[in-house]
Amino acid sequence: MFHNYFYTKFLIKPIKPLKLINYIPLRSYHQYYLTTKLNKNVSIIFNQLNKQDSLFDYGKNEFSLIYSKNFSTGNVKKESIITSNNDLNKIYSDTLLLPKTNFPLRADAANREILFRDRCTKDLYQWQLENNPKELYILHDGPPYANGNLHIGHALNKILKDIINRYKVLIGHKVNYIPGWDCHGLPIELKALTELKNVDNFSLAPLHIRNVARQCALNALEYQKKEFINWGIMGDWENSYRTLDKEYEVNQLQVFHEMLKKGYIYRQNKPVYWSPSSRSVYVKFPMINSTLDLPILSRDNLNVLIWTTTPWTLPANQAVAINPNMEYSIVCPTNVDHNASTIHYYIVASKRIDVLQKVLGTELSIKSTFEGKKLVGAIYMHPINMQQCKIIEASHVTEESGTAPGHGMEDYETCKKLSIPIFCPVDEFGNFTPDVGNPTFEGKFVLTNGTSSVIEYLRRKNNLIKEENFIHKYPYDWRTKKPIILRATAQWFANVEAIKQKAIESLKEVKMVPEAARYRLEQFTLSRSEWCISRQRSWGVPIPVLYETETDIPLLTDSSIKHIIEIVKEHGSDGWWETDEKDLLHPEYKNNGKTYRRGNDTMDVWFDSGVSWTYLLKKFKREDSKAIADLYVEGSDQHRGWFQSSLLTSIAVNNKAPYSALITHGFVMDEHGRKMSKSIGNVVDPNIIIKGGKNLKKNPAYGVDVLRLWVASSEYIKDVNIGSNVMKQVGENIRKYRNTARFMLGNLYNFSYDKLVDYEDLYPIDKYMLHEVYHFGNNVKTFYDDYTFNKVVQTLNNFTNTTLSAFYFDIIKDRLYADYLTSQSRKNVLTVLYHILNVYTITLSPIVPHLAEEIYENYKILGPKEYDSIFRLGWYNLDEKWNNQSLRQEWDVLKQLRNDVNQLLEVVRKDK
Repeated sequence: MFHNYFYTKFLIKPIKPLKLINYIPLRSYHQYYLTTKLNKNVSIIFNQLNKQDSLFDYGKNEFSLIYSKNFSTGNVKKESIITSNNDLNKIYSDTLLLPKTNFPLRADAANREILFRDRCTKDLYQWQLENNPKELYILHDGPPYANGNLHIGHALNKILKDIINRYKVLIGHKVNYIPGWDCHGLPIELKALTELKNVDNFSLAPLHIRNVARQCALNALEYQKKEFINWGIMGDWENSYRTLDKEYEVNQLQVFHEMLKKGYIYRQNKPVYWSPSSRSVYVKFPMINSTLDLPILSRDNLNVLIWTTTPWTLPANQAVAINPNMEYSIVCPTNVDHNASTIHYYIVASKRIDVLQKVLGTELSIKSTFEGKKLVGAIYMHPINMQQCKIIEASHVTEESGTAPGHGMEDYETCKKLSIPIFCPVDEFGNFTPDVGNPTFEGKFVLTNGTSSVIEYLRRKNNLIKEENFIHKYPYDWRTKKPIILRATAQWFANVEAIKQKAIESLKEVKMVPEAARYRLEQFTLSRSEWCISRQRSWGVPIPVLYETETDIPLLTDSSIKHIIEIVKEHGSDGWWETDEKDLLHPEYKNNGKTYRRGNDTMDVWFDSGVSWTYLLKKFKREDSKAIADLYVEGSDQHRGWFQSSLLTSIAVNNKAPYSALITHGFVMDEHGRKMSKSIGNVVDPNIIIKGGKNLKKNPAYGVDVLRLWVASSEYIKDVNIGSNVMKQVGENIRKYRNTARFMLGNLYNFSYDKLVDYEDLYPIDKYMLHEVYHFGNNVKTFYDDYTFNKVVQTLNNFTNTTLSAFYFDIIKDRLYADYLTSQSRKNVLTVLYHILNVYTITLSPIVPHLAEEIYENYKILGPKEYDSIFRLGWYNLDEKWNNQSLRQEWDVLKQLRNDVNQLLEVVRKDK
């Protein structure tokens, strides 16, 4: 407001001081005449006359005419003249109704955001559960692993979930979001073993390892929890679920028990990756009998030629697999003496002949060509143990594949279908066992001297055709950095084959975002026939099985499992190792004349996390037909992970999917689309984005809301990019939001809900603006409903830059700054700004809650009642009267005309 200065609008600079010579009272005004005409530039200053607001106008006549309302002549001090430019600028600004607000221009996000943290997280979470009117909405949190620091992928995941939850709160739902952690498994156990320095790992008692592992998990969990809260994630952090909690472990064992009762759990031998450079060899397997009609050949000299990079697997060979649809040939060396008594012929895949000629260094003659199916059922002699084995068909065979049912997953599946026994003469240390049948191999480590022994034996028996060095990819344990092997061991399985069709059927009722994720999840589920749920580690939930000492037969009955579950209820899973073996037995088995040993297997961590829906079932009641969770949100890797394990366990126990909808997001790449790698140096730390790096010019502190806006701006259903340039652009966007809000706050400083002008009394331009607000509000709500947050941001940016800044704000400044404080024109503008600020702030709030709360803190009158948080207002209501299509058509024409004129003016400016 201004009190004491008068001016003429067209002033440029002051001239020689002039004296006020006369005044004449005119009704309620005082009229002053000056001794100069308007073609001269003059300025008059009066000292403050009273404390009332003053309104001024100016006229153009032979003399300058200035009106002063509500002043008395006695208060006018004559001959008070302005002569400096600084004073003139002050005169100009103080006579305008310029914006006033305490809302700072610069965010200082790293310090200011924390001021609004509790009101929009902890306080809001409890309030909405108690006050929101709509039914409970459950977004079930996929538990991150309680190990290590959080990375940018965690930020993408958790912030997406939080945006959804905040929107649901705004539209009136009670939101349940209980964060969780996956706390068992090998990485945490290895971390525990690392902390137990200078100790033989194999001599450590399981309880000792478990105690250290538990503390490692809890330490990581607490650190991660603090970071999540600092990201503005709203949830029930005090009651988060943890897979190491006693209650959770009991639920997990009950699911195992239920699946066992339904016949879905069983034990059998299977090749598994086992963590205890290679050479490539060509080996001949002599043929004994075949259905091939080849009278010119002596079958005594016909051999199947196989190629393998893992010769240590040959003792376990039970069959040679061929592809029935692949072409095979019988070949022999071209330069062989055909009069010799023995000529060796080899059966090989036709496409391998050229490679074989190069390897052998000789040209090969093709004697016959045929389809692989003609070999099926033929008998050959095993080159090591001299047993007779069959040639079998397998569609997975390629020209490069090896064979051994005890050491290869596809070979295992094939032999299982044909009832060929699984044989694996390798122990848990990676050494050949006595079962290998050859004392030369026994006790040797398969990847070193075991391999050498097999190769040497084949050479002595003339069954080694060629040995060569071959560089190829070999699996390494990412945890220990040592090579792994596949070996068949007794494992526990869930029968996926029995439930996967029900699982696929249940997915028809599940909404998928994106829809393409449906096919991916279905295919991963259909491709499985069984799920190995056992692991040979200490840190995990035990598989509650005792074994007869003499026979190794498992004791797994209804009463035995119930008894063990009761022990876990009291002592947690540590009770499995703390309790004497005799006390683990149900009383009915204590005196049956048998002795039992405790099993050493723990459950797969995917089984741990996959039963997390049980935690919800224990807390919430829902209709039988409804899934316990409304939504799961995780990365695309979870189609073969948590999405699937949750689906399979829920189908097995409840016969329905645990979720009504799934959202799948991509991975985070650098701004060039590359995977993040420490070696490349392109890893983006979310904490550096928030708090800044050591060099603040290079890595400025953007604050949490900029990180959140990056998430919302990304098309998350694909892989998303992040980097300094990306964050700079996102930071610029949030600066524009801030400036837009500041402009509205500054002009609404003395306006409130009770001063709103009726729609009918607004000017056409103001009605048109409300039409734009109506469609903006409806569009962003649709995008929030569809989880397309990048479209929310795109619409918001366009509304900010084009509709508001470049159009409406540009043309209302005269009305805001120069019209009477109480004029209808100004009231109309403020009414529209009030509605815009309401819709604008609430639109921002799910994405950038700290900024939204700061805006609301500076203007808590967006409605008839003040609240502690913007989120307590609920979603905005758009008056249907604002939707005025005919008015929009008129203004579209006017806006186009305006654009055309501006373009012409630009041409004129350039021509000057």
